[in-house]
Amino acid sequence: LMTSLKNMDINKIAAAIEADAGEALPDLRQALAEAKAGQGRMTTPEQILVRQAREHSGLTQSAFAQRIETPVSTLRDWEQGRFTPPGGVLCLLRLIVKHPELAHELRTA
Repeated sequence: LMTSLKNMDINKIAAAIEADAGEALPDLRQALAEAKAGQGRMTTPEQILVRQAREHSGLTQSAFAQRIETPVSTLRDWEQGRFTPPGGVLCLLRLIVKHPELAHELRTA
């Protein structure tokens, strides 16, 4: 895979992906260039946990952030891996993944 990444034609690949998507994807060429240079982003277990908890709850980012009494910008930072949630929040998120109804009970707490 690394050999094929180093030899990839970024513009050709981006054009094919955009044609398939039916729209221009502004950050695509930069992401491909980073992948080619070996600078691709890593997804952390904490990021996955945050997304899973929110998705299992069936709530939007805004609604979920409100339920866990967190600014939506902070939730976005957690989901995008810019910051890691504190330990107590990670515990709450693990519970919500296993018991999504807990997110709805937080509204009445």
